[in-house]
Amino acid sequence: MLAMRAFERRGLARHEQAMAGLGEVKVRLATNAIRLDALSQRVEQMPMRDADAAPARAAIHELTAEVGLLGDLIHQVATTLADHENVLARLPEPAPVALPAPTAAPEVVLDPEAARRARAEKLSAERAAAAAAAREEAEAERAALIGKALSEGRLEVHLQPIVSLPQRRTSGYEALARLRLDESTLLLPHEFIETVETRGFGPTLDALVLTRALAIARHLGSKDGGIFVSCNFSRATWSSSRALATLTRILDKYRDHTAHLVIEMPQAVFRELDPTSLGLLGAMSANGVRFALDQLVDLRLDPRALFDRGIRFVKAPAALLQAHVEGRVQSDIDAGDLAALLARMSITLVADQVEDNPAAADMIELGATMGQGLAFSPPRPVKPEVFAEPEPATAAVAAAAPLPPPVPAEAARPPLNIVDRLLGQDRRVPAPPAPPEVAPQEARPERLPFRAVLRRASA
Repeated sequence: MLAMRAFERRGLARHEQAMAGLGEVKVRLATNAIRLDALSQRVEQMPMRDADAAPARAAIHELTAEVGLLGDLIHQVATTLADHENVLARLPEPAPVALPAPTAAPEVVLDPEAARRARAEKLSAERAAAAAAAREEAEAERAALIGKALSEGRLEVHLQPIVSLPQRRTSGYEALARLRLDESTLLLPHEFIETVETRGFGPTLDALVLTRALAIARHLGSKDGGIFVSCNFSRATWSSSRALATLTRILDKYRDHTAHLVIEMPQAVFRELDPTSLGLLGAMSANGVRFALDQLVDLRLDPRALFDRGIRFVKAPAALLQAHVEGRVQSDIDAGDLAALLARMSITLVADQVEDNPAAADMIELGATMGQGLAFSPPRPVKPEVFAEPEPATAAVAAAAPLPPPVPAEAARPPLNIVDRLLGQDRRVPAPPAPPEVAPQEARPERLPFRAVLRRASA
């Protein structure tokens, strides 16, 4: 009996120690939760960009989820101990004289590996949900920043030269869009084009790019040489006849500058155009707009059909042409005959994405008339004066012309009418004296060619 009492007292002491330990762990978890909340508030107050703050927020969300999970597990342990305590309290006490023989308690078989896997799966699911929520929040904030930048017109245009081969003289430029979020953040097309097309900002972006390209075309039209500028439209604009109609109205308004403008169109988009879009394409071509087939995926081309649609340039990637030459890609048209085949229909082959001089030499051997890529020049920003509005020609001429001499008041009087003539009342003012004759300038000596001087000397 004494041994049993001692065993019970020892069990009660261990139970109290376990409960005290659980309470201490719960207090520490609550303290850590408070610290995580303070850390989250400090991160929100730090002057950093939203794109940089998104990973920190995701990490804080993961830590908060883990702390909450540990708190739930500890609460479950404490609840289980309390239930065991209540069950033991309700059991009848053994008789003091006749003690029953000790029976072995049923052994509870647990699978610790399965429990560990379940906890790991639950924790990974919570982490994935927190990370997905953080990504969605960051994407929404990024889309809001891009939409605000587009609405405020913070679009910058960089120009990459398109040179003639083999002379490498500049024949045109491609207008590449850049989006300015703030003073230190400039997004490239692959960083914002997906968000633009997903959120429906494509027509706004294309209208801004077209107006910038028309301003550059106006600047190029004031110079000799026939240099053009090309621009791209998003896939959403090509698939929307309403957006194409809006751009057609812009082109019709600035019809005087469309001769120096080329609009690029991906090959996949060209093959999927509906009849309405093809009609708008014809309207643009009637206004003098030329088109370029861009982003070629194969060489299955019909030059006559391309020419009828207003396409005057075909931009083929240098890697695609080299793959056809090396035999890695089979096609009905040989890469060496492509330039001549297009030239018969007045279509120019442009080798695109030429990265180095060996690739440029290969494109020259294939007969490419023009080339574009880092081998010739990287994209560079446009000077601000290109987008400045030109001064009206009449105002400039009026400012440059000298003022006429003042007319006397008497000379401005109307001539004598027929009644005054009949009455002999001739009150007309005599004509002003003729201006003094200007002394003639001395005649300059006649300049003779060198052959005539040599002929005279030999005579």
